Amino acid sequence: MSRVLIVGAGLTGSLCACLLRREMPNKVKIVVWDKSRGAGGRMSTSRCPDSAECTADLGAQYISATPYYGQIHQSFYEELLAHNVLKPLVANVEGMMKKEEGLRDFVTPKGVSSIVKHYLRESGAEVLFEHHVTHIHQKGAGWEVHWRGGVAEQFDAVVLTMPVPQILQLQGVVSSCEYTPLHNTVSLALSTSHPILHTV
Repeated sequence: MSRVLIVGAGLTGSLCACLLRREMPNKVKIVVWDKSRGAGGRMSTSRCPDSAECTADLGAQYISATPYYGQIHQSFYEELLAHNVLKPLVANVEGMMKKEEGLRDFVTPKGVSSIVKHYLRESGAEVLFEHHVTHIHQKGAGWEVHWRGGVAEQFDAVVLTMPVPQILQLQGVVSSCEYTPLHNTVSLALSTSHPILHTV
């Protein structure tokens, strides 16, 4: 069984893990590493130490879907609504800008990180926190991935989902990739023949 490492337990990494599991249910072992102590990335939720019901979203406080975006990603919204991860925003927020025609807003009753946690749960991935990747080297037909303070591990494929500045700090094969950023996000797929860096 192939081992696939996804680096980053934010929205991109968790959704990537979930979609990979759905496409290849019994063909891959999915492992997710994140340098933080918990899932969420930029969609993190902080909890009060005295009350689990007292939360603060440190990333997005609500999610907006334009008619076009809502239509092309309808299945994702339906799934999250069906699992009570998302709920329609029905109240007005003071200071909220005037809405675009047809714009739909959603809130996350259990915090915005609940979206990430939902996809990680659905993926069945082995999720490990405090795994800060430092080096990636091609080794035979696979990849050797080093993390700060730990033992290097072998994977058949590696997907990097962290922000561009963090990708650029990696040593090894990633540091030799050339790319032209179009936005502030990047996806990197490492094949056994050569690294492919694709900005989105």
